[in-house]
Amino acid sequence: MSTEFGAIVLIGYGGPEKKEDIIPFLKRVSRGRPIPEERLKEVAHHYELIGGKSPLNELTYKQGEKLKFFLSEKGYDLPVFVGMRNWHPFYQDTLKQVADLGVKKAVGVIMAIYQCDTSWGRYQRELFDACKEQNLDLEFVYTDVLYDHPLFIENCADNIKSCFNQISEEEFEATKLIFTAHSIPTSMAESSPYVSQFESSSRLVAELLGHKNWMTAYQSRSGSPLSSWLEPDICDVIDDIAKEGVKNIVVQSIGFLCDHVEVLFDIGIEAKEAAEKNGINLYIAKTVNDDNLYIRSLEESVLNKLNS
Repeated sequence: MSTEFGAIVLIGYGGPEKKEDIIPFLKRVSRGRPIPEERLKEVAHHYELIGGKSPLNELTYKQGEKLKFFLSEKGYDLPVFVGMRNWHPFYQDTLKQVADLGVKKAVGVIMAIYQCDTSWGRYQRELFDACKEQNLDLEFVYTDVLYDHPLFIENCADNIKSCFNQISEEEFEATKLIFTAHSIPTSMAESSPYVSQFESSSRLVAELLGHKNWMTAYQSRSGSPLSSWLEPDICDVIDDIAKEGVKNIVVQSIGFLCDHVEVLFDIGIEAKEAAEKNGINLYIAKTVNDDNLYIRSLEESVLNKLNS
């Protein structure tokens, strides 16, 4: 099927793919900030505890491969590229690769489910600047954010159901369902739809499940303790819930589109330890990764731009 677009580019954060990548990756992420070497080593240990790498890159490739397949079923045989901010393939290199194919117009898919300057605006500015710096005649049109897309909501709900099925019927109503997203500075949150989008998708998933005992929390704060960031933190929530006698918690990191260190360590290890300390059973609902429903929502968002 003909279209003025020549390619699709998935734009993500990036992550280390082997143990030797971890420190160089962390130094790149933290460049320009006075972060002590000891702190970098501490975070590097988090990666070591989850296998010595991040699965983010591999999962993003899988998302792209499945998206390409679904689009081909609709008659669009377009290349799908991956470009990362903080690790290979860096999007500066990806953009050059796309332009070398003669592509003048591409669909950009920012792999973030909620919008703030760090998760959305910065990517758009940096891609524009990268094209300008490399003198590339390449225009991007970006897909819409998918926080309330019915297929994304259904996918998240299905993954939570897998946890609910492990909890006895008599304990089900008292089970606390907690949705988490990455904490960001409150000043950034106030000038973006980040919080409202997070709360909307969480509410839609809970409503689809028919589970009224739910709440939102934040995780993975990484800024100065002197500045204000979104709260409450998931580990603090677990401590507070324990005082109420809650025995079962289901946590879904709905603000993450695939597993990486924030999900596997901050929830899978740190939050789980907080739950065990308090005698609480913690069930972790998986992120959408390359699940068919989520990729179908990506497909729809891309098709909206291809056909506009």
